[in-house]
Amino acid sequence: MITFISGRVHSVRADSLTIVTAGLGRRVHVTPQLAADTRHGAEIDLHTVLVVREDSLTLYGFAGEDERDLFETLQTISGIGPRLALAVLSVLSPDELRAAIASGDQVPLTKVPGVGKKVAARLMLELAGKIDTSVARPAPGRAPAAPPAVAAQVVDALVGLGWRQAQAESAVEDTAAGLNDPTVSELLKAALRALGARA
Repeated sequence: MITFISGRVHSVRADSLTIVTAGLGRRVHVTPQLAADTRHGAEIDLHTVLVVREDSLTLYGFAGEDERDLFETLQTISGIGPRLALAVLSVLSPDELRAAIASGDQVPLTKVPGVGKKVAARLMLELAGKIDTSVARPAPGRAPAAPPAVAAQVVDALVGLGWRQAQAESAVEDTAAGLNDPTVSELLKAALRALGARA
């Protein structure tokens, strides 16, 4: 089991990184926020989960153990695979997920592509007994980027999460107008809120 990876970032995509370790490039699937905060050539440490299937070995990476542990916990719920678990953590931070579970608020979960009211209700019920909602950890800060680059990265991230290109572009354009020089994380969250409201 690969639980940690440390190396140099060879390439960055909207939803994955290629990391060079010991001369080998390993593709690691990550949240759009983490991808947006990562630069080519940077040294990076990731907590990872290796998902083994009959026809594939897929590596998922996270900035902290908290996200990694929640990713694994989400997959213990029937019908929740690694892609949907990663989508949940792409839309909600660990603290936001815990807050939703603690308050019984299904709305934040329904903003995740692929999660409707029935799935959200099941997630709320099953996660309530599996995660400690009293734990709160501060989210890492996000580095600012130039607005055009921010918009492009957020559109790519939204498309990667399952939204159509036109929907993503419209949401980014609408929400960017109301923000003052937003970071990728700020614009992504605002766009997700807008898309959730339209759903």
